[in-house]
Amino acid sequence: MAEKNNKMVKSGSAAPVDPSLATNLPMSDERTPPDAIASDSELKACIEQDVQALGGAQAAACVRLLTEVVASANTAYHSNDAPAISDADYDRAKKALMRLEAAFPKLLKSDSPTQKVGAAPSDAFGKITHSVRMVSLENAFEAPEIRDFVARLRNFLGFSAETAIDLTAEPKIDGLSLSLRYENGHLVSAATRGDGAVGENVTANALTIGDIPHLLCGNCPDVLEVRGEVYMSRADFAALNAAGDRIFANPRNAAAGSLRQIDASVTAARPLRFFAYSWGALSSPLASTQLGAVERLSTLGFQTNPLTRLCHTVDAALEHYARIEAERASLGYDIDGVVYKVNDLAIQARLGFRSTTPRWAIAHKFPAETAWTRLRGIEIQVGRTGALSPVARLEPVTVGGVTVSNATLHNEDYIAGQNNRGIAIRENDIRVGDLVKIYRAGDVIPKISEVNIAERPFDAQPYQFPDHCPICHSAAIREPGDAVRRCTGGMACPAQAIEKLRHFVGRGGFDIEGLGALLIEEFYHDDSLSIREPADIFTLESRDNSNIAKLANRPGWGAASAAKLFQSINARRVIGLDRMIAALGIRHVGEQAARMLARHYTDWPRFLAAVTQASSKDSPAWDDLIAIDGVGEVLANSLVTAFHQPAERKIIDDLASHLDIRPVEVANPGQSELTGKTMVFTGTLANMTRAEAKARAESMGAKVAGTVSARTDILVAGEGAGSKARKAADLGVKVIDEDAWLRLIR
Repeated sequence: MAEKNNKMVKSGSAAPVDPSLATNLPMSDERTPPDAIASDSELKACIEQDVQALGGAQAAACVRLLTEVVASANTAYHSNDAPAISDADYDRAKKALMRLEAAFPKLLKSDSPTQKVGAAPSDAFGKITHSVRMVSLENAFEAPEIRDFVARLRNFLGFSAETAIDLTAEPKIDGLSLSLRYENGHLVSAATRGDGAVGENVTANALTIGDIPHLLCGNCPDVLEVRGEVYMSRADFAALNAAGDRIFANPRNAAAGSLRQIDASVTAARPLRFFAYSWGALSSPLASTQLGAVERLSTLGFQTNPLTRLCHTVDAALEHYARIEAERASLGYDIDGVVYKVNDLAIQARLGFRSTTPRWAIAHKFPAETAWTRLRGIEIQVGRTGALSPVARLEPVTVGGVTVSNATLHNEDYIAGQNNRGIAIRENDIRVGDLVKIYRAGDVIPKISEVNIAERPFDAQPYQFPDHCPICHSAAIREPGDAVRRCTGGMACPAQAIEKLRHFVGRGGFDIEGLGALLIEEFYHDDSLSIREPADIFTLESRDNSNIAKLANRPGWGAASAAKLFQSINARRVIGLDRMIAALGIRHVGEQAARMLARHYTDWPRFLAAVTQASSKDSPAWDDLIAIDGVGEVLANSLVTAFHQPAERKIIDDLASHLDIRPVEVANPGQSELTGKTMVFTGTLANMTRAEAKARAESMGAKVAGTVSARTDILVAGEGAGSKARKAADLGVKVIDEDAWLRLIR
């Protein structure tokens, strides 16, 4: 009975749930819980800091923290089909990171998540390189932000306030982005967005979707890439959940999980739909306007959204937003906002793109939906880093069409109604029995926003946060300045061990197909097929000749499925250095940090020798480690500590002995005369705005800085160039005028 209770505290759900798609499971633990932004923690401090008041060390620490949060959120949403952070919190974190990178250009790295779209495609699929990058959209949540967006357009283009800019407004479908390539009217390939440059080849799956034509109607360009959204209607989603043995969290996750199936027959059995709204590569234009191009797609056989409208003013666009929001509940499919796009395609071309978003489009998101319910209990989940995360168990309530029975409580300070400095962030604490207001932030993670103190039971007591791990009973300590209390049991704690193993086999780690979260937990508790540490995965087949038969004879298994699992495991014996480092689950060392370390040390022996020798802070190895861009003392301490704990080091060494760890592959960008150059623009340009010039330089592979330094390669000096031109001359930096710049880009 004790074991059962411990598992309940840890997992919180015994329902047969697809682990990648379940919304009613407790929130997963990462180094910093992705939804901890709502509490006044170190993360919130980084978001709300005045960047001008920050010192270099503080800025670097905030950049590392925000980079990890944004990168983790990208992976959860785009790769795992299981969002772990609200849209609003994601945008706050990403915008704060962009502000810091703009204020401290040396902290901007080429692999920053602000320079990327989506997440890397899964190795389970073939890959397709997009002819034209698939980008994401800038998000806004308030009407003034939309007015600012149009004002920025006018400023960029040099338009007066009286110059009209027509916009299209269309519902933002909550689904999975898909690119369809047609040649001579025939569908030849379909790819997910992936990281924007490379997506997953899901052609066979796309062919099973009724809304996607195999052959286009009428006259069409010889080459046409149609972009749109795969989604599932609410009625089809409800029927799918009622008929199947899986519980899908919401239509978006169900659609994403259904499209990204290895077996196309599974996709064919799912009721998927498709709205077309954009395009990529074209051999000839569809039209001269956004609306005209969408109407052309409709004539070619695609479903386009009937709520798309042309708006001549910002006020008209906001009025259409209000109409769509009012109709939202009756549409029959999920939307999470309205997308505005500049209608004139020639103006779109002038505006161009930032690194990851178009300047000519923005998504106006809907506010969160709310409901009141009773808090029935508070349970503690222990994550892979030992963090004790409280989860609210609620009387089930419908919020935005989804039944919610759990909500995140962040940490002990949040329950107490204060931040980690003891300052009140809410009028009341949260107690079991309270009537609480639930909102689904960005329609993803349920949270508690208010407590109705008038409805509090007379015998409700303040919640006492545990100071010992509820699983292994080790001391749970809270370090100074940390918002989270952590179990000290390490791998001796079953909860941490299981979560570390789940992380290890997941998409951010070794991505072992067929070895999911539920199976890991089963094997951990199975004495005959035990997996207690990563190396056990790679010895499962060989350490006992009967293991293959044992696995094949398990309920729901057979010889073929057992052989397939071992094939997937053996395929991961060859692994990239960056994946190896990220999969270890070391605190503060996520995918972004792992890539930086892998690129610096190049191979496993050098990396291992470096972290071994860095035990002393007086050593050259330590100095070399913290000198890596993006690596500071906090990350370095965590990394070195992990490799110098005897038990942890043995686990790592045992794992490495079964692997062929390869150097990381670095992508080779397209080449131009400006690729890899650092440029600065100064003065007034006659033929384009400075913003347009910067965008053009970046599109050709250059990095545009705001100040001149010894690292600057080219200064473009327009009329009235002053101190920057003088400094460039003093430093020996190449200086060119606007005419030379125009010749260069032509």
